[in-house]
Amino acid sequence: MSENHERIRISAQAAGSHAGMRLDQLAALLFPDYSRARLQKWIRSGELTIDGQASRLTHKVIGNETLLIDAEIQAQDTVLPQSIALDLVHADEDIIVVNKPAGLVVHPAAGNPDGTLQNALLNFDGNLATLPRSGIVHRLDKETSGVMVVARSLRAHTSLVEQLQSRTMSRIYRAIAIGDMVAGGTVDVPIGRHPKDRKRMAVVGSGKPAVSHYRVLKRFNGATYLEVSLESGRTHQIRVHMTHIGHPLVGDPVYGKAVKIRRGFPPGLVEAVRSFPRQALHACKLSLVHPGLKRAVEYQSPLPDDMENLLATLKAFPR
Repeated sequence: MSENHERIRISAQAAGSHAGMRLDQLAALLFPDYSRARLQKWIRSGELTIDGQASRLTHKVIGNETLLIDAEIQAQDTVLPQSIALDLVHADEDIIVVNKPAGLVVHPAAGNPDGTLQNALLNFDGNLATLPRSGIVHRLDKETSGVMVVARSLRAHTSLVEQLQSRTMSRIYRAIAIGDMVAGGTVDVPIGRHPKDRKRMAVVGSGKPAVSHYRVLKRFNGATYLEVSLESGRTHQIRVHMTHIGHPLVGDPVYGKAVKIRRGFPPGLVEAVRSFPRQALHACKLSLVHPGLKRAVEYQSPLPDDMENLLATLKAFPR
């Protein structure tokens, strides 16, 4: 297998009961590890045949035919591998689980053409170039740390995307928010682009549904340590939702700028909160169904030193 392509050869036989189905519908049924769009592409290119013959998407199956995929998956983009250290939590033939540090961008974009997690992943496994976005199916903000899963095969990519879309993949975060929060709760308000600043997100009526559940882990003098779980995965969701309820995250450079620290807040705490260099947000736990093992698995990432140190500082100022 080269660094630029992967060859797949797999067959399956239709049953008599499949008579009358469209070829693309049957292919989706017989090859569930691959997306319908990719199967349709292979049918159009002749890389997915029926009884050895190329055919149309709408070809009606008679029954008992053999479908064969003999396809070469080409590299998806021109992102280059770079020697960047990865903190691996787990790796097997289907998935890679990494602990992303704060400061590392997930994939190249304007302002960050390289030096990203995607560049690092391609250096770790060149065959990831055959997958969309090198197998990256979800992201964390640049300054958010924590656990992420990356697909290492087409089978895994299809499965992980489906789990994200069906919200069966569970993601748990730890966060430190400004203010005295009495109890946990749920924020259920839509998120979309800010009407005046396209680089920011905001709670807007025309946005996409977004639900965040939070519970209090520890109350401090003017700050609260939280656990947050998501039902959706909107851009900046936790940061926007916590700001919406009046408790932006400590160190958030975008959504916490205008926060006012209440009177009586100890000077040492003011300095600790204002000098924290990033949003205090960490993805600590990821639960999913393993695409190859077909069973539930869980991966965790310990709280990073900067957040541990902030918690220690907060504890030094009792309520």
